[in-house]
Amino acid sequence: MGDRGPRRRGNGVRAAATAPGTARHSPGPSRRGAGPEVSLAEARAALAARLRERRDELEAAVATRIYAIDDPREVTDPGYLRGLHAALVATVDYAVTVIEVGERRAPEPPSTLLAQVRLAARNGVALDTVLRRCLAGNALLDDMVVAEAERAEVPRSILRDLLASQATLVDRLLAVVSAEYGQEAAKRPTSAAARRRECVKRLLAGELVDHSELGYDLEAHHLAIVAKGEQGEGTMRELAVRRERNLLAVRREEEPVWACWLGGRNRLAAERATEALAGEFAPGTFIVLGEPGEGLAGWRFSHRQAKAALPVAERSGRAVLRYADVAMLASMLGDDLLATSLRRLYLEPLERARDGGEVARQTLHAYFAAERNVSSTAAALGVDRRTVTNRMRAIEALLGRSLRDSATDLEIALRLDS
Repeated sequence: MGDRGPRRRGNGVRAAATAPGTARHSPGPSRRGAGPEVSLAEARAALAARLRERRDELEAAVATRIYAIDDPREVTDPGYLRGLHAALVATVDYAVTVIEVGERRAPEPPSTLLAQVRLAARNGVALDTVLRRCLAGNALLDDMVVAEAERAEVPRSILRDLLASQATLVDRLLAVVSAEYGQEAAKRPTSAAARRRECVKRLLAGELVDHSELGYDLEAHHLAIVAKGEQGEGTMRELAVRRERNLLAVRREEEPVWACWLGGRNRLAAERATEALAGEFAPGTFIVLGEPGEGLAGWRFSHRQAKAALPVAERSGRAVLRYADVAMLASMLGDDLLATSLRRLYLEPLERARDGGEVARQTLHAYFAAERNVSSTAAALGVDRRTVTNRMRAIEALLGRSLRDSATDLEIALRLDS
């Protein structure tokens, strides 16, 4: 049968070029001077398969690059950051699909991407930033395509054709993105509520804008509140009347979430506002308070605190929550690296237990609630001290570390996951 040389692992294209009756690209002699010629369709299929194998790596590289272009966390709308990640994932899938089927058979751009472009326009993210992110992602994709083409022994002439068609598609995509952005940016707020919302967004983003229409003194003392749920607006109006405060409230476009400020000449303590909020609230209602601030800087900072604490309230199910009571937890929830690391270090090992870690979690929750007292933990669980001690030893074995040295991090990890 003759010596065919060593077999290459992975999705090489030369082996795929042996099927009879397949139309071939005619690039001339191959780089190695031997082997069957390869069609453009075969090269596309092989490269797409290789890129899908490296999808997580590609997504991570693109995310790192585009997040470095004007930090998206500076946008006040929390939906923008979530949407940016969703658009990234959808666009990477789209790009790999286009490599596989070719520019002429390319599907329509993903709706997730176009929705994010509109969101960028509404939030005042510059078109230049949007386009730079698209180009940066495409540059990383091209680099990976070239690297995988080299490994798959794709002839250079085919690679040139493929990259040329990709460039044509990118031009078309940028045109679509620019048009979508332009249409959204052309929409100007018409109602008083929409104008107030736009003004507040721009003030929170650090812009100097005419805020006379707000009817609210930004140089006064402020207490920011984020209210979620249909009861939010009414509750804030009642609170402002009770505490004799001016109220500034704007609603997020898509959700019943209100950003509110109680303003006045004197400082309003958060605990006094919390006391006034005692009562029953409908399911899904959350009232989260920041800490008092003064002037425009304090107005912004108090809002950032309330906004950071909202995810903690939603996770814990607490209808009324003050930032000062959960400041550390709120900060950790906002740090994706820290939250993910704590989960991997302390929670995932517990899941290796036969019951998926249920008993371990139950025991640890009781242990920390009892201020790390074994006897009190045993009483709370209805077991004896020896049982609790044995469970703790089993937990240490799963974690590969002593509870004495890791109890604080473990407690935080459990609270983040609750």
